[in-house]
Amino acid sequence: MSQLKAIQDPHAPIWLPRLAAHGGPRFLQIADALQAAVVDGSLKPGDRLPPQRHLAARLEVDLTTITRAYDEARRRNLLEGRGARGTYVAAPKVELTPVLDLSMNTPPPPDGVDFDDMMKQGLSQVLMRSDSELLMTYHLGGGSDSDRKAGAQWLAPMFGHLDPGLIVVCPGAQAAIAASILALTAPGDVILAEPTTYPGLRAAATQFGRRIVAVDADGHGMLPEPLEQACRQHNPTLIYLNPTLQNPTAVTMPQGRRQELAGIAQRWNVRIVEDDPYWLLADAPPPPIATFAPEQVIYISTLSKCLTPGLRVAFVLVRNPDDRARLLVALRSFALMTGPLTAALATQWILDGSADGLMEGVRKETRQRQRMARDVLAGRYSGSGDGLHVWLELPAYWNSSQLARAADGEGIAVTPAEAFATGSGSVNAIRISLGSIKDRGRLQAGLQRLSDLLARRPESLGAPVV
Repeated sequence: MSQLKAIQDPHAPIWLPRLAAHGGPRFLQIADALQAAVVDGSLKPGDRLPPQRHLAARLEVDLTTITRAYDEARRRNLLEGRGARGTYVAAPKVELTPVLDLSMNTPPPPDGVDFDDMMKQGLSQVLMRSDSELLMTYHLGGGSDSDRKAGAQWLAPMFGHLDPGLIVVCPGAQAAIAASILALTAPGDVILAEPTTYPGLRAAATQFGRRIVAVDADGHGMLPEPLEQACRQHNPTLIYLNPTLQNPTAVTMPQGRRQELAGIAQRWNVRIVEDDPYWLLADAPPPPIATFAPEQVIYISTLSKCLTPGLRVAFVLVRNPDDRARLLVALRSFALMTGPLTAALATQWILDGSADGLMEGVRKETRQRQRMARDVLAGRYSGSGDGLHVWLELPAYWNSSQLARAADGEGIAVTPAEAFATGSGSVNAIRISLGSIKDRGRLQAGLQRLSDLLARRPESLGAPVV
């Protein structure tokens, strides 16, 4: 039954939610109650809702709460405004091609976190404490003193106390990777990476005329002996590693392997770009590789994978002063600065603790979604239990491109292994991302549909006769 009760009115029914003292933000309770009434038919398309002031008085809440509740209900496509005639229950939105997106690696929206309020509070604090003109003008790249201080605090769980002067603030991890390639390599140079790795590396390396050579890996990540051999054979200038909850395989490299690879890089004087977006989401991860070869490693930590994709801020720890200077020059050649307003909001959230609260919510939501994937995918599940994605090896009767095409026909988007291949071959697998579908029910439906598809052989998917 609906959480709403009807109160008769001369003009139209008024629907009143039963507000709970400890039921979360009141505007969300009202929006949830409206949604429940629409679902159970208590409210029907075309029903007129009461004026906001009227409802605020009946519920004994302020007008802002009702305004936010109606805005949230509109965002859910529950309500529509008709100008002076008022607000009405909207007709169901018909999605002719409802795609369930399991292809985009983004953090899931955490349950119980009022993100709208967090945005408003954060921006309000930024505007109160900053000169608005400074937020809308050019800044030198690398971040302000406050931004670097926030970066040091963000990186403290990995490294302890840090000098903020060692940190470069970049407009996202992809910009940091591209700047590292420009700063530390020359056209034609070799970059070593695992056979299956983040596609953004390949995109940047190809654009800049660098060559990626794949180094064999096992269930713990890149193998030391093949790395040593590749260093001897190719004289590389850079090694790219994503050692924690690796994208796409979800492998977390153990500490011993990290130490071995760091030692090899030191012996051959090769820089490592340690792209580590998921360290803060992982359950008790080993220390970063940068711990074992501080002067050898450019360490990248982005907020986009732990907090929200639109927060295009990455903190880059560069202990070597010459590397840091070169990185800043390279960064300014294509990204003069991180957006000051974005950087200021990230800094505000980190320094006032909001980022920690949001990240804890993302952690909890991610673990729930991993449990859902494990239950639905059963014996096929190969996740880590705490990452944003699952790497699913396919039965022999499917290949990854074929499965991705078939899934697309079922209204599901997944990413085939070929998208991550750095060499000529790739494993027969797909990456399933668990964060981009907001509603858990729709996520479960997508995973179940995918599981059913995997259980069928391609030959059983005959074309319909029309």
